[in-house]
Amino acid sequence: MRSRPPRTPAKKRRSRVIAIVLLIVAIILAGGTIAIWYFSNQQSEDSPLGKTEFDEPPYSILTGLEIADASLNNSPVYCIQIPNGSTDGARPQAGLTDAAIVFEAIAEQGITRFAAIFQNPTVSVIGPIRSLRPYYLDWDTPFDCTVTHAGGSAEALAAIASGGQRNLDENDDYMWRESGSSRLWNNLFTSPALLNDFNNTNGYTSSNPIAFPRQTPDDNARYLATKSNCISQIATNESTDDACATFATLDTANSIDLKFTNYSYSHNVSYTYDPETNTYLRYHQDGQPHLSYACPADLHQPLTTTECGDPLQISPSVVIALHVRESTMSDNYHEQITTIGSGTADIFQNGEHLSANWRKTARSSQIIFTDDNGNEISLVPGQLWISAIPQFGQIYYE
Repeated sequence: MRSRPPRTPAKKRRSRVIAIVLLIVAIILAGGTIAIWYFSNQQSEDSPLGKTEFDEPPYSILTGLEIADASLNNSPVYCIQIPNGSTDGARPQAGLTDAAIVFEAIAEQGITRFAAIFQNPTVSVIGPIRSLRPYYLDWDTPFDCTVTHAGGSAEALAAIASGGQRNLDENDDYMWRESGSSRLWNNLFTSPALLNDFNNTNGYTSSNPIAFPRQTPDDNARYLATKSNCISQIATNESTDDACATFATLDTANSIDLKFTNYSYSHNVSYTYDPETNTYLRYHQDGQPHLSYACPADLHQPLTTTECGDPLQISPSVVIALHVRESTMSDNYHEQITTIGSGTADIFQNGEHLSANWRKTARSSQIIFTDDNGNEISLVPGQLWISAIPQFGQIYYE
């Protein structure tokens, strides 16, 4: 067997140098790998690097607006009946500016009422609370919500008793009467805290609402930027590309008048488009702004008219006139509205008017809005206000 010759001092030094170099290279490579792992796992909105280009902020499925966490889309939803009488203490309401969606329809004798849809509300007071009608229940049900009301028509109470919806009827444990104000009989209120107590007591820990298609804020911002650029080009007779062609024929709508009835005490409304906020300022039939208190979250059952600060003007981002068939029930007093079926609608968003069709196939299904080609219409982010306009109502816009 051949023996290895002994190493000379020079060879030993060379071997040690090579070993040291290899060790340094290994340390550098390991450090780089650890750094890459660290920064890829530590990036956040609060870090200097910010979010990666693949990150998407979560959005509310009900409003299209950014939310803190995607799990909030499964928070319990509340559908609350809110009156709109002009002389009975209902106005200004409380909490309406915090609603994601509001359905508006005649309750009786030309007086409208709201079904306001809330998820993760931040105000401390919502109301007043009034009675339920069957058509409001039809609109509420797809949101998998706690239907909150104070009594109702015989048909509505029978429907909710047999329909399986979460049902919070007038209850002193979860509502209170506001005294010492000019509210008259419209003085029943609730709060998000009490609504959560009711849900927790009954095991209602989440909701799975069926939502309307929504654009993201970024989507809509890009659209508005393109629109502004194209309209500028069109106004100055500059040459425009194909992307601008559709903007030359936009059906604009800067003011809207919705007439529910021709009664002298009707609750007709109007809207004025505000391009700065891309919203529609809402006004009562007498030209006064429609206001609602946004009571701060830290208040406990405050007197709304004196303790909640100045009320805010309601200003939804989308206004929809839903054309419906309406008649009077057998008592010749309460209204009946056809909600299951199909019809036409007028959609107002981005200062524009869109002609649309609607259909709803069952109480549990959501309304679907489509254009003339049958494509479902995506709504801009923000509050949505849907007004049911009967066959004897009218709509004007310009």
